[in-house]
Amino acid sequence: MTIRPIDFVEELAPKVRALKIGQFDEPGVEMGPVITREAKDRIIDYINQGESDGAKVVVDGRNLSLQGYENGFFVGGTLLDHVTPDMSVYRDEIFGPVLSVLRPKSYDEAVKLVMSHEYGNGTAIFTRDGDAAREFASNVNVGMVGVNVPIPVPVAYHSFGGWKASMFGDHSIHGMEGVRFYTKLKTVTARWPSGIKDGAVFNFHSGSDDK
Repeated sequence: MTIRPIDFVEELAPKVRALKIGQFDEPGVEMGPVITREAKDRIIDYINQGESDGAKVVVDGRNLSLQGYENGFFVGGTLLDHVTPDMSVYRDEIFGPVLSVLRPKSYDEAVKLVMSHEYGNGTAIFTRDGDAAREFASNVNVGMVGVNVPIPVPVAYHSFGGWKASMFGDHSIHGMEGVRFYTKLKTVTARWPSGIKDGAVFNFHSGSDDK
């Protein structure tokens, strides 16, 4: 069965609305406040700009107010539809609870979105077509690929492989890549004679049994 984008958005919207925002130590809370007032203002500015650029605000979290935390740095879950690649809400990393939905018309168009983006941290494909999954995973220029799972995140045993503008420096930061980055190699060549003797001479063994 093919799921049309409008069906996906209709299914997704109630889940975004149900996202529980609050203090991190409250039962059932799924997301706490953002880090600063400036971060909150920046996220809201992105949503405003997306709406101004033509995105449809399906779920609006800009005016979230929590009793007892009216001055807190809270932003509610926000869902934007009809986003296009030229919009800042797509191009930039917002670092807030904002989900943008684009509507590519084909597999090739969807892959082009991934390939042409400045960042290459993670991407995912959901499909029942094994050939499509293998082709996608092999060809996209992204460091972490999920097949029928959400975008993987870097964990200690999984070398972080962000590509393009998502990679910092020459090495990755997790797993053995991180160990190698922070390690200096050293070789020590030593010989311990059985005792100190007058006239001791340092020789490399020739491999011969001749004395």
